Amino acid sequence: MGELLALKPCSGITAAACDALGVSRATLHRRQVAVMRPPAARRPRPTPPRALPPSERQRVIELLREPQYVDLAPAEIYATLLDQGIYLCSIRTMYRILHEHAQVRERRQQRRHIAYQKPELLAQGPNQVWSWDITKLMGPQKWTYFYLYVIIDIFSRRVVGWNVADTESAALFKPLFEASIAKHNVAPGDLTLHADRGPSMTAKATAFLLADLGVTKSHSRPYTSNDNPFSESHFKTLKYQPQFPKRFGCIQDAKTFCRHFFNWYNQDHHHLGIGLMTPNQVHYGQADEIHAARQMILDLAFRKNPDRFVNQPPQPPQKPTAVWINPPSHERMAQV
Repeated sequence: MGELLALKPCSGITAAACDALGVSRATLHRRQVAVMRPPAARRPRPTPPRALPPSERQRVIELLREPQYVDLAPAEIYATLLDQGIYLCSIRTMYRILHEHAQVRERRQQRRHIAYQKPELLAQGPNQVWSWDITKLMGPQKWTYFYLYVIIDIFSRRVVGWNVADTESAALFKPLFEASIAKHNVAPGDLTLHADRGPSMTAKATAFLLADLGVTKSHSRPYTSNDNPFSESHFKTLKYQPQFPKRFGCIQDAKTFCRHFFNWYNQDHHHLGIGLMTPNQVHYGQADEIHAARQMILDLAFRKNPDRFVNQPPQPPQKPTAVWINPPSHERMAQV
């Protein structure tokens, strides 16, 4: 229609174009006239003679604001006044007066959504920030699931604790977390535990546990998966394994698979996010030694065949030095 409106009214192709597009020429003519004609200025609507005078309108709005009526709908107020032998105006007029005073919306004190703060967490070494989450593993039949609890160190990407259970519960997380803390000798006040806002993560039992152990808790914003990227990425690595089954026959099958997977993941998986090292190598302080050994091999390769490297001598992938969850902006970093 936009191309047709651009055609001149006397153009010979107008009729053919209208026929091809299935548009009436009369409709096209009316649209062209409407485009060329300037819009008429709107005249202010006169006040109807039956409208309430300002004094009565003020009386209505004052009554609607009274404590016994402020929580009631205009229809309820209208009926209540009628039963008391009082008629001020119609229900629709009450709405008009409320609209004039910007009080058509909810006039009661309502609970407002909390402005959740974006988590900004920095880990410069192992056992500083852990992330944990729970994912479902499909069971032998439809609508049956097993629940996999995983705690991961965001600096080294090492899985420091895991468990498979029949249900999701904060009570099941307690022994898993306490065992992980003891295994890695984490001192009170050194660790931050990050999680999303699932029921087990925000349960009072979990909060009391972290407080007793001297662990700082951190939560993602609602419906923001990017606030918990390391757990989400790890679950994708798990479920995209070629050996990952569609369903597990029993909970023991799930535990056996996870045991083999986490052993491989921690010991043998060269993670791109930590310089193609394994989580165990980074977690146990071997990153500097491995990075230096790789650099020596690449230096030897460069001396043997320098023509193969055009721009610069080869370097191994960068070893991890600092890992962020939601790094602050450059402006905030400059202020800090």
